[in-house]
Amino acid sequence: MITQKSVQEILDTARVEDVIQDFVNLRRRGVNLIGNCPFHHEKTPSFIVSPAKNIYKCFGCGRAGNAVQFLMDHEHFTFPEALRYLAKKYNLEVEEIVPSAEQEEAQQYHESLFIVNQYAQQFFQNQLFDTPTGKSVGLGYFKERGFLEDTVRKFGLGFAPDQKDVFTSKAVSEGYSIELLRKLGLTTQFDRDFFRNRVMFTIHNLSGKPVAFAGRIMIKDAKAPKYINSPETDIYSKSKVLYGAFFAKQAIRKADECILVEGYTDVISLHQSGIENVVASSGTSLTVDQIRLIKRYTPNVKVLFDGDSAGIKAALRGIDMLLEQDVNVRIVLLPDGEDPDSYLRKVGITAFQTYLQQAAKDFILFKADLLLKEAGNEPIKRTELLKDIIESISKIPDPLKRAMYVKECARLFEVDESILVQESNKLLTKSMARSRQQQEAQQPQKEPDSTTPTTQARPSIGHEFREIDLIRVLINYGGEWYDEEEKISVAAFVIQNIEDVMDEFDHALYRRVAEECQRLIMAQQPVNQAVFLNHSDEEIRKLAMNLATSPYEYSGNWADRWEIFLSQKMPDENFVKDSEQALRLFRFHKILRLCEKTQRQIEQLQSQQLWDQAIAHLKVKLRLDSVKRELAGQLGIVVAK
Repeated sequence: MITQKSVQEILDTARVEDVIQDFVNLRRRGVNLIGNCPFHHEKTPSFIVSPAKNIYKCFGCGRAGNAVQFLMDHEHFTFPEALRYLAKKYNLEVEEIVPSAEQEEAQQYHESLFIVNQYAQQFFQNQLFDTPTGKSVGLGYFKERGFLEDTVRKFGLGFAPDQKDVFTSKAVSEGYSIELLRKLGLTTQFDRDFFRNRVMFTIHNLSGKPVAFAGRIMIKDAKAPKYINSPETDIYSKSKVLYGAFFAKQAIRKADECILVEGYTDVISLHQSGIENVVASSGTSLTVDQIRLIKRYTPNVKVLFDGDSAGIKAALRGIDMLLEQDVNVRIVLLPDGEDPDSYLRKVGITAFQTYLQQAAKDFILFKADLLLKEAGNEPIKRTELLKDIIESISKIPDPLKRAMYVKECARLFEVDESILVQESNKLLTKSMARSRQQQEAQQPQKEPDSTTPTTQARPSIGHEFREIDLIRVLINYGGEWYDEEEKISVAAFVIQNIEDVMDEFDHALYRRVAEECQRLIMAQQPVNQAVFLNHSDEEIRKLAMNLATSPYEYSGNWADRWEIFLSQKMPDENFVKDSEQALRLFRFHKILRLCEKTQRQIEQLQSQQLWDQAIAHLKVKLRLDSVKRELAGQLGIVVAK
């Protein structure tokens, strides 16, 4: 384990611009550097690197971080791997300590799972190439598919013999734990081989390590499934893995498109023919996690459907999920009776690639063509079809994309566009309401105050804006001197003045940041931008990245060419006035809310004839009104009585 001292030394030494320039072409723009984002396709650069803050941020896709985060995102390094890469780059010594017994045990356990799977992969491959049955049955099947030996070895293909425990017995005799074999699903609870008389497909993670297996049966058996897969384990979650992603990730990024197919052999066949940006969903329906994995490399997906697939309509639900994740979807329906593997072998790579280009349809055109055949000229069925397509469109987060699809849909069905817009808006409203309900259901419920009315007033408009503005000041300027002579920092000034309304934060994350500032001040530790940019809490770290960067810069041409000068300090130097104004606005809105809340409490107590408590609350209300008027005067706000 790398020591905290070494981690800090690496973070302090690594310059984000040095690291990113090894992968991205950057050019100077003002105090920052700019280039095309390496995480999504764009024509107009929106990827900003700030040497002063030692961070990067893409204002197109939202990716942000420091040099370590860039390597983890771009090169898919683990945190220790990224640190060691940087240490080597800057000739730094990496100091390591022996992990605790628990940490070492957990690490060894996970490594052991990978080692056992690696052994299993090698066993299955040896069976394929070195045994008579493996050669005739297993290798014969792969050769029939047109797979070359290099491809078979590259993808870790193999053969499981039809004996009850040949693999398990050999593995145990060579020192592999029977418990680990069972946990990985390679051995049954009765100590028999789980995979028998099947050709084997190895499923790799993004680092190329074998995490699971899929076995295809070699005999026709109505009672046995065609494919069986490893169970979920501590290193394998099928909903988060895409078959072939390890081999496809660089090609997907380069092509800026991911081809999504149904089967393992489709992936291998296309990859062998030179179409390497292809993945499959590992024997499961497409999941949100798998879609997000694709989006790490590209927002563009081309889905290939078999020509005789009976489940196309069911598969369209996966298309809706892609749309919901803001993925650009095109669909290719192969000729009747063909799958990608068979059609590629039939027509050859050139004709296949041409077909992929010419037959690719936008999802609306595809869905309309598919469903219109069923609807015919029946008005009711056509209406239902139209609703189905509008429901898909309503799932798209981008309003401009939605508008374009609605327009296209109106043209296709010869329907007034405004009607479809109205229908789409209805579905959006319902969806947003469901999302709010789900979020509210997930939030912990507070115990009601016995003196507080059960019906709570809605938060005043502008509260979240005021909260984030105050947090922006704390994160960006908390370490600056508010009063250098008295040694009062901006963070200390702000926190001292919001302690009485700390509980009034609406946004949990913003409150956490304020409480973290309070903790650091009490511990006499620094409260500066670097603390939050490198915070262990991912949510706080991402918030700091967003608040520390801006796509805009003040142009020097105002002064250099036009002799127009700012009448105040630059924003980065104006933190005293900035903190005062943000604090006043924050306090004013929170005090205003407390006034309203106290007034409701007074009215309730009066209705219950609890006069002593009502008088006590009235005194609090008078004090709050006084503070409110004072803040209003400082802000130049007129408060209605």
